[in-house]
Amino acid sequence: MKGFLSFVWFVLLSQTNQSNQTNQTNQTNQMNQTNQVNKTMKTPRTIWISLVVLMLSAAPACSQSETQPMGAAGPAPAELRGGEQKFTANCSACHGAGGVGTTQGPPLVHKIYEPNHHGDGAFQRAAANGVKAHHWQFGDMPKIEAVKPEDVDQIVKYVRWLQKQAGIF
Repeated sequence: MKGFLSFVWFVLLSQTNQSNQTNQTNQTNQMNQTNQVNKTMKTPRTIWISLVVLMLSAAPACSQSETQPMGAAGPAPAELRGGEQKFTANCSACHGAGGVGTTQGPPLVHKIYEPNHHGDGAFQRAAANGVKAHHWQFGDMPKIEAVKPEDVDQIVKYVRWLQKQAGIF
């Protein structure tokens, strides 16, 4: 009887060990599969994160300007208020209050219109003759018959002040 019990005990232990080994193998396989799934899931996640970072870092490089308009500069000095009033009456419908642009026309408070690129004479010619579209997609600027050269001089002084306030030059 003692031999029989030893045999049963041996068989039970063998089955338990075999079962434990099978469980360990299954657990190992499950862990490997989980790791593979995690690696597989991490790869697309890493790619998406990388793409988002790349797009965000490229966004400033895709802008049309090096210097962004900063908006209205506040009240103009007393000596420029005449130019401000003429600008508001004749230019702001397209170029926006404070020269920041609208859907009708470009911002004049922009690096493109700094004195080294568009001198004061360019503003005189634009008002007197109109301008073919060349920097922007707003269409051609018509001539502005309501302003005289003296008015444009005052408007230009106001626009240059706005540009200086925005740090363009």
